[in-house]
Amino acid sequence: MIKNENQHSYAIYLIVLAMLCVQSGTAIAKFLFPVLGPGGTVSLRLGIASLILLILFRVKIWGRKKSDYVLCLLYGACLAGMNLSFYYAIKLIPMGLGTTIEFVGPLTLAMMLSRKYTDFIWAGLAVLGIVFIAPWNHSSGVSLMGILLAVLAGAFWAGYILCGKLVSHRMDSIDAVALGMAFAFLLVLPFGLNDGFFVKLNMKWLLLGICVALLSSAIPFSLDMKAFKKVSSQTYSILMSLHPALAALSGLLFLSEHLSSLQIISVLLVIAASIGSTITSAK
Repeated sequence: MIKNENQHSYAIYLIVLAMLCVQSGTAIAKFLFPVLGPGGTVSLRLGIASLILLILFRVKIWGRKKSDYVLCLLYGACLAGMNLSFYYAIKLIPMGLGTTIEFVGPLTLAMMLSRKYTDFIWAGLAVLGIVFIAPWNHSSGVSLMGILLAVLAGAFWAGYILCGKLVSHRMDSIDAVALGMAFAFLLVLPFGLNDGFFVKLNMKWLLLGICVALLSSAIPFSLDMKAFKKVSSQTYSILMSLHPALAALSGLLFLSEHLSSLQIISVLLVIAASIGSTITSAK
């Protein structure tokens, strides 16, 4: 019994560490924006991450069923849209706000799939949180375009979850992630080229891009896979609810992005809605 509890605690630490890696990687990626632009940064991250996964897990690229490529393309399109719109969003608004708004996408999906009356309470909390973020006047200092892009990222995130579930039932999960990420790289590459990706890239930015790819993709993916065996889906979902808070913390530590009291309240409301929805939903 004690051994199981220790393993459970260890898995929770791994998940929290994975989330810290993701948000730290996103904060570091923002340093690349002035040079490579959001499109170039996403291209660099996805290109390196997909290459690492394809080589590390020796994924079979050619000679697969046609349906595998179609599913991975669909999965990769959602992944590309999610990353691209989110990176363009956090160029305009703080990371904490961007992640909070984006998180409403999967939260809304979870509520729609649950269909419990209590979800109206959590939906109300989430909506209230977004209302607090919304720039109702020009003095708020929050970009409306940034908010809209974060909403779009959230919609792609919901699509990414649905596509991921579909793909996971049809093919090996590691193959799906690696191939999907490769397709995502090809889809975002035109945006990277438009930002002067190849022209501006040098060894310094390449090394920083490798760091972002490892922190944002390779390391958290590996940590999550190890932790999945030890924790329930509900525990994992509750921990995922901390993403907006960790994003705000990373934005403060790495980028000196300060949130107003009202914006902090909005982040906490969305986190509360996510945790509440997870606890009251069916397993």
